[in-house]
Amino acid sequence: MSQVLHTPPTTQAGPPDDLAALAARHGLAVSGARPSLPEYIRQLWARRHFITAFATAKLTSQYSDAKLGQIWQVMTPLLNAAVYYFIFGLLLGTKKGVPDYIPFLVTGVFVWTFTQSSIMSGTKAISGNIGLVRALHFPRAALPISYCLQQLQQLLFSMAALLIILFVMGVPPALSWVLVLPVLLLQFVFNAGVSMILARAGAKTPDIAQLMPFVLRTWMYVSGVMWSIDKLLSKHTDWPAWVTDVLRANPAAVYIDLMRFALIDSFHASQLPPHVWAWATGWALLAGVGGFIYFWKAEETYGRG
Repeated sequence: MSQVLHTPPTTQAGPPDDLAALAARHGLAVSGARPSLPEYIRQLWARRHFITAFATAKLTSQYSDAKLGQIWQVMTPLLNAAVYYFIFGLLLGTKKGVPDYIPFLVTGVFVWTFTQSSIMSGTKAISGNIGLVRALHFPRAALPISYCLQQLQQLLFSMAALLIILFVMGVPPALSWVLVLPVLLLQFVFNAGVSMILARAGAKTPDIAQLMPFVLRTWMYVSGVMWSIDKLLSKHTDWPAWVTDVLRANPAAVYIDLMRFALIDSFHASQLPPHVWAWATGWALLAGVGGFIYFWKAEETYGRG
């Protein structure tokens, strides 16, 4: 009598829905999958200490090879202000008709440098840390936010020098100095949002980092860093209305003017654009919320390929 060997039946892979259910039943998930937006925010908040430590470490190491060390955190924007004063204030005469021009200029340079440096470093936040992105699992938004926090810390060092300049130039302390805090908060949110937008773009197209210095330089020249937008518009009343609106609504100019209004006694509310606080808040929300969501949507693509 012949003996029949029975082999166990082979199982075939079921449809994708069955495989997905099987994976879910055993607690398996796609590696590097994008979490939901609330979960992403929760993960980001859980790593707030990493964000702060990363920013502080970057700031400390920035001038570690220089003999003057951290003094360059204050010297760099001061030297920039000195160059701009010589070229624009003296040679081009932009200081004419502007009271307290040196505090006016230094404030503009410091505030602009905060935005410029945040965007430049944010553009390379992913592409410049590709090893970290591929090695560790964490919300990638922590990187551009860390760079913006680093530049905020840099600005706070510069603000100490600015206060000394204000005292030397005879600008008295005022209650309006309290407005520095909300202005810095709104500007930080705006900078972080733009940085996240460019971090996503820079992760896919690294050449954007080479283009940004030209874009930022053009943006600086139309933001009233070295000259008064209010004085310029008063001389050119024949300009189209849209030019005036664009110059006044420029987010960099809005934050610079608010900081000047907060710190400089001779910079009056009449020199501020209409609805300036609404503009400052609107730009912060538009860039901050929009940039965050735009960055989050590509979370699973960073470090791939």
